Amino acid sequence: MAARVTVVGSYPKPPHEGGEFALRRTLHALDRGDASIVDVRAAQDDLVRGVIAEQVEAGVELVTDGQARWDDPQTRFAEGLEGFGTTGLLRYFDTNTYFRQPVVKAPVARRGHIVLDEFLFARDHSAVPVKQTLIGPSTLAALSVDEQYGDRGALVSDLAVALNEEARDLAEAGCEVIAFDEPALARIPGSPPGDLGVLGDVADRLTEGVGATTVLQTFFGDVAEHGPAFFDLPFDGFGVDLVAGPGNLEAIQGFPGDRILQAGIVDARNTRLEDPEALAREIERLAAVVDPERLWVSPSAGLEYLPREAAQRKCALLADAARRFRGGR
Repeated sequence: MAARVTVVGSYPKPPHEGGEFALRRTLHALDRGDASIVDVRAAQDDLVRGVIAEQVEAGVELVTDGQARWDDPQTRFAEGLEGFGTTGLLRYFDTNTYFRQPVVKAPVARRGHIVLDEFLFARDHSAVPVKQTLIGPSTLAALSVDEQYGDRGALVSDLAVALNEEARDLAEAGCEVIAFDEPALARIPGSPPGDLGVLGDVADRLTEGVGATTVLQTFFGDVAEHGPAFFDLPFDGFGVDLVAGPGNLEAIQGFPGDRILQAGIVDARNTRLEDPEALAREIERLAAVVDPERLWVSPSAGLEYLPREAAQRKCALLADAARRFRGGR
């Protein structure tokens, strides 16, 4: 499918303007003792159904569940792995969101399924394929306090083993696309890019035996300083942010012909709506770099930073631009 339309991961949880935020109301009721965890799960189920339906209605061809059940990626996976605790709040890169920072207190291992049930629910309630996002090992390590290993490489290695186990089970359950989010590898304003070598040392271990399309997803900045070695990593596809990472335009020149490029061309952190004709022209330019059948287009990052209405409109703009591109070929 030329210029396949997808998203990065997250989607806004608050409802459209004027709607009731049922999940928040249920969580408050839980705090008061007026609701149970079963009620919370039912509210999350409803939210996931709505998020998926909005993406499909907008024309997204490869959706996610919007990470509707997560407080944040770090907490979700730290809670699902042995060896982690949490500490105080930390700002998430250069956003205005915060997360409880994980603390590595013991050797890291997977205790059981982390997001498999979430994927199965989303798959069963979607009219189109569902992509599952996992946090990348180097980003989880970079955002954690290490009180156990004293060696970043050793920590990332154990995380790669645990996440590989989760990815294998997802693929076995029918997940066709698994994205490993690695924003820490990007050059974000005010900070250097992460150490590619640390991930490179364990990338084979992370992807080994995963019977699904694997995508290394970056956002919030560019990966240009890593050079061609970035695209030599053993992933089937690479997601890059062409809004906050203008250096990525140069980085993708000479993009390997056997890989998928997921190009983030719609601003996921600004409510301003793009011109679909301009987006179609951008897709046309990208199609000169990569085979259109291996080109995916998406927002620049997760859409959680936008109001619900704006997020859906951004998805619809992408779908409109992809149709214009296909029609003009």
